[in-house]
Amino acid sequence: MKNFAITMLSALLLACCATVGCAQSNRGTSTLTLKGKTVSVEYGRPTLQGRTTDQLLGQLKPGDLWRLGSNKSTTFKTDIELAFGDVSIPAGEYSMWMQRQEDNSWKLLFDKKHGQWGSPAPPASEAFASAPMNSKTATTPVETLTITLHKAAGGGMIMVQWGTLEASADFKAK
Repeated sequence: MKNFAITMLSALLLACCATVGCAQSNRGTSTLTLKGKTVSVEYGRPTLQGRTTDQLLGQLKPGDLWRLGSNKSTTFKTDIELAFGDVSIPAGEYSMWMQRQEDNSWKLLFDKKHGQWGSPAPPASEAFASAPMNSKTATTPVETLTITLHKAAGGGMIMVQWGTLEASADFKAK
């Protein structure tokens, strides 16, 4: 009887773990090497599933934050100090968020806390730093959130694509 109870409990525990694992969206990563150092982003990859980014992100009011992905917060890690325009981001690990602006553009926010799960987002006032993003409407919608790091103009660029949203920010290694 004791062996049967242990077997059933083990099966139940395994089923619970499998359910939690299935509920999470896929994780994505992108890496870039600048001056021999690594810059990376790791994020949850939600899908639109018949919805639009206007329906999902359009609910955000100016000043509201989007956790930029799903499940665990997006993690931005850099082994070298970066400059997003005149904003310096020291080497380290950060959670990354996007903030909707009055004109429907976006800002990229960096928070020293990382690994947060779900919502709510931290208050924008607590963000370590923020950088404006260049936003445009994508000509070809992207079903699954994609964040990529690319080499660009003596530095790099982070690109966020989801549905018709396309937002990017350039940075340089210091």
